[in-house]
Amino acid sequence: MRAVATLATLAEDDEAPDVLYVGGKGKVEEQLARRAGLRFLGVPTGGIHGLPPWRVAWNLTKLARGWLAALLAGLLERPAALFATGGYASVPVALAAWILRVPILVYLPDMEPGWAVRFIARLATRVGVTVEEAAAYFPAHKVAVTGYPVRAEFHSVDRAEARASMGLVAGKPVLLVMGGSTGAQGINRPFCGMLEQVLELAQVVHVTGKIDWPWVQEQRDALPEALKARYHIYDYVHEMEKAFAAADLAICRAGASILGELPFFGLPAVLVPYPHAWRYQRINADWLAERGAAIRLDEERLSEELLPTLQQLLGEHGERAVMAEHMQSLARPDAAARLAGELVALAAGGNRR
Repeated sequence: MRAVATLATLAEDDEAPDVLYVGGKGKVEEQLARRAGLRFLGVPTGGIHGLPPWRVAWNLTKLARGWLAALLAGLLERPAALFATGGYASVPVALAAWILRVPILVYLPDMEPGWAVRFIARLATRVGVTVEEAAAYFPAHKVAVTGYPVRAEFHSVDRAEARASMGLVAGKPVLLVMGGSTGAQGINRPFCGMLEQVLELAQVVHVTGKIDWPWVQEQRDALPEALKARYHIYDYVHEMEKAFAAADLAICRAGASILGELPFFGLPAVLVPYPHAWRYQRINADWLAERGAAIRLDEERLSEELLPTLQQLLGEHGERAVMAEHMQSLARPDAAARLAGELVALAAGGNRR
């Protein structure tokens, strides 16, 4: 889930709420919001964690401009509530909402809060968290354990139809390989180095990201025809619910979405935390691994450890089935409804400071 600040104005009775999505100007969330049919306001933003002093100073000026833009938007929109999920884009919007006495619901998708969520939580009326363990970071009276929300389309996808639509055949396991919306070279290159051995074990749906797609396509073109038919590559997949539903095992990063999407589909996984980010991906991966739902492999040892791990999981259906059961047991399919209920209650319940 990307950083988001959503200003919601309560509508009359049976009308849908009027939603304004506020995000980083020129960032990918603008495309996603417009694709979903939401009004979008782009504000200047910039990170400050781990950057050189001159970049921090410049980004602080951008955040100040973002706060002013959010404040003006708040004065014009008169929102009934603000929903925020952290990230530097949410901070100036949350501060503007707090000044305007708009009740705030902040949601923590990961296991541990970053500095943005910690800051916004001080201003917030309510704090939603994905799992019970995350509640310890916030005052108990503010916390609601909701689970991680998934899109409505996830609830209606059919496994057989998803496989057919992606050109997959029955009777052979399906491995989903992905690295987020932009791809992950740290996964793509080691995986392609063992491509033929993996294709002997399973059909593969590989979401490469736009940057790596051209050279991965060359790898596919060089395969024997029998293996080429088992290898399905995409630079990006908008209907990821079909890929999840079709798969028997996944290889992916360990961003916050895995805490909701993998359990929803009962999809066991080999998790490869991004090594250059804050430790939250390792914590997410370990939480699932400790519950028998996933295996964590670190990127620096992927070339040595990935193939034997896949041979073990794809060759022994019993072990994979047990992992799938453990993953399914962690699902909270009503998470989106829980979060929406919290937001509507703030907007309608007169909880302004």
